[in-house]
Amino acid sequence: MYVYIFEKLQLFENSTEASNSVADYIIEKINKFKPTERKPFVLGLPTGSSPEKVYARLVEQYKNGKVDFTNVVSFNMDEYYGLEATHPQSYHYFMYHHLFNHVNFKSENINILNGLASDWEKECHDYEAKIKKYGRIHLFLGGLGPEGHIAFNEAGSPRYSITRKVTLVESTIKANSRFFNNDLSKVPKYALSVGISTIIDNSDEIIIVVYGKSKRYALRKTVSSPETADFPSTYLQDHPDTTIYADFEAIEGFEKSKL
Repeated sequence: MYVYIFEKLQLFENSTEASNSVADYIIEKINKFKPTERKPFVLGLPTGSSPEKVYARLVEQYKNGKVDFTNVVSFNMDEYYGLEATHPQSYHYFMYHHLFNHVNFKSENINILNGLASDWEKECHDYEAKIKKYGRIHLFLGGLGPEGHIAFNEAGSPRYSITRKVTLVESTIKANSRFFNNDLSKVPKYALSVGISTIIDNSDEIIIVVYGKSKRYALRKTVSSPETADFPSTYLQDHPDTTIYADFEAIEGFEKSKL
């Protein structure tokens, strides 16, 4: 249960409470939508440490009979370029390990960018087109990078960017090296990622999860700075229905007037 709300910022005692609330809300949205094969519920999904507890709760509630994913379509935000799907650090592997292997998504309803695509331009174009074919993403779940990136939209990403190949900045490579035995040389230098426009202009609703003291700066900038390509998450202010779920560690030291 959340303990405090400031407009579109919902605050929780810890990341577990926040994640459970997010997962239960997603389940509520799916059940209320009553998806069918011809009218599926479309989800945008992230990877990384922030959504892990959300996925754990979704798996738990699926096993408890609280939700059915048969007619849910998913689009993941990004994938490392150059990693095969079976690589333990690929986002394919992450999603199947944490979610898809444990619930009843149809394989044809799962969409993740192909990091080994020989023609990455076609891969990105087709991915963008497939999202638009479904009309809208009903709910897009995302995380927040320490320097304001959403998906792999690094600093400098323009507001109207779409799915494309991106060059990862040094801070992202360094942050992600913890998943590669802290060896910077093993971290891919490129990724395929949905764009800012892909998320903001194609989603009915966006939820961003932000946990821990390492995200304080990013959260403060996201909610209080003018929109700028230097900090892409500020563009979330341009969406009419974005909610940030944060724990108290992420906002410790904030003055209320700054939020």
